[in-house]
Amino acid sequence: MRAAVPRRHEDEEESAFVSMTDMTVSFLFIVMILLAFFASQLHDPDKVPRADFDRVVRERDDLSKQNAALSQEVQAQAATIKQKDARIQELEDELKRLSARAIETYLTAVAEQRKQLLEQLQAKLKVDFPDLQVVISDEMDALRFKGDGLFKSNESAIRPEKRAMVENLATHLNAFLPCYTIGAHSSWSPECNQPGALIEAIQIEGHTDSTGDDNSNLTLSTNRANETFFTMIRKQPALVEHRNLRDQPVMSVAGYGKMRPVADNSTRDGQATNRRIDLRIIMYTPRSLEDLQRVREDLRKGIASGEGK
Repeated sequence: MRAAVPRRHEDEEESAFVSMTDMTVSFLFIVMILLAFFASQLHDPDKVPRADFDRVVRERDDLSKQNAALSQEVQAQAATIKQKDARIQELEDELKRLSARAIETYLTAVAEQRKQLLEQLQAKLKVDFPDLQVVISDEMDALRFKGDGLFKSNESAIRPEKRAMVENLATHLNAFLPCYTIGAHSSWSPECNQPGALIEAIQIEGHTDSTGDDNSNLTLSTNRANETFFTMIRKQPALVEHRNLRDQPVMSVAGYGKMRPVADNSTRDGQATNRRIDLRIIMYTPRSLEDLQRVREDLRKGIASGEGK
């Protein structure tokens, strides 16, 4: 049996050193691998791929161009809208001027038509009663009868010899009104009323001079107007059937006492002139072209459309 040879202490130390070296090398190798791995995972967050950068730049440039084009188009459209708004305002202003001119022309023609109607009534009454004191007012809107001719002093009953004159006035007025009013008897035509004038009201007004008590004068003037009205209605009941645009009877009554003198009350002649009955014709005044058109249409049909009610 071979005897074991004892190892020397130097050999043991060398063996231990070799093992430690191998382990250190292995450890360093592993560390290098780990460092390499972590290094591969690290990157600069501020850096992007070139392809993505170029794509974003292209999209930005395209949108900028589109935005510039749209801005130019918006500016062009805004300029066009501004021009059209200005033109619309010009047309609206012109329409207002034309409307005002048309209404003014109509009202002038209506005033002339009323004057002609009053002159025709006056002429017919003068034929029937040559000595009748009846004049047309300075405003060309009323027939004026001296009260002393129709009534006795401080009385409201019409003089018997003057009653026929009032009745004839009712007959002539009833013959004229169908061409100027709406209702069952309406019969408008351009021949009798070319501008299409519409009567709003025919007011029988009583007036006195300034002598006497104010309340008594108001009562007397109202009673005289009422007496004239009822005398006319008894002769021509159809007078209350002539209507205005609001489907109201055009005939009406008012008493003013001394409040509306037309002459100087300090003289006898002035007082005699102020003691009177006025037959005032009030015409309808349209407010717009549409209103004017409705007036003419209602006259043509003879029926109120209801818009003026």
